[in-house]
Amino acid sequence: MSLGSIVKRNVGPQTWRRLRRVAWPLVRRHRLRFAMSYIGPLVDMAEAWARSDSEDSNFLYALTPMSRLNLTHTLANVFDISVADVGALMEEIETDRAFNDHVRAGLLRLLPGVSSFSIGRRLGWYVAARLTKPKLVVETGVDYGLGSCVLCSALLRNAAEGSPGRYLGLDIRGDAGQLLTPPYAEVGQMIYGDALDSLSAISEPIDLFINDSDHSFDYEAREYETIKSRMSPAAVILGDNSHCSPSLARFSEDNGRRFLFFKEEPAQHWYPGAGIGFSYPR
Repeated sequence: MSLGSIVKRNVGPQTWRRLRRVAWPLVRRHRLRFAMSYIGPLVDMAEAWARSDSEDSNFLYALTPMSRLNLTHTLANVFDISVADVGALMEEIETDRAFNDHVRAGLLRLLPGVSSFSIGRRLGWYVAARLTKPKLVVETGVDYGLGSCVLCSALLRNAAEGSPGRYLGLDIRGDAGQLLTPPYAEVGQMIYGDALDSLSAISEPIDLFINDSDHSFDYEAREYETIKSRMSPAAVILGDNSHCSPSLARFSEDNGRRFLFFKEEPAQHWYPGAGIGFSYPR
């Protein structure tokens, strides 16, 4: 019960009206200060981002420690392994000097205003690719290709352990995937054109599918319907639009698959965050 409700119950109506006229401006200021304690830092970060010459989308923020922990436990549940094993795989990509040097050099070339980067929720993509040992990974919507390099890094490690696989990145933009150069291009390639047309041309089973292209609900749903007959029995789908779209959850429900959603929390960034939708066999 609020303080106002307590006072109202213990004074007469006339006294309450007088108190409200006097106190209400102070109460409003207090409420605004309380709200701004949450919103103000985000506004400051948004203004700093607007003045910078960094990325316009597909932001390069890290996850908060709590968000990273939540992702670790989510992955452990989805893939039925220990939290420690998931943490070890996350650390594997985070401490990969060759990967980090490759991405940093590419981003500085493409986005001179970027001072630092993190793969953020793509940690989950990496862990999924390491654990499922896919023979074929398909991603729709590539942008510069940071996710491509993350996934191909996992494939290179899988190959070194005796489980080779390859990556196909689908994008309608002819300049997408600029980070996908050797050594990551040794296991991955770009296909340009409409994603639905490109998916329809794939004849081999898809083991890991990442949706990150046209973010309309209808187009996303059509991608899932297109790959349905092309998925291997153990195929996993990662939805990058599941924070605002029900398409993957509904596809999972309609096809007898499990669905789980991880909501990320960006560290030191104005963007409220997206997440990962996991669709996997029962």
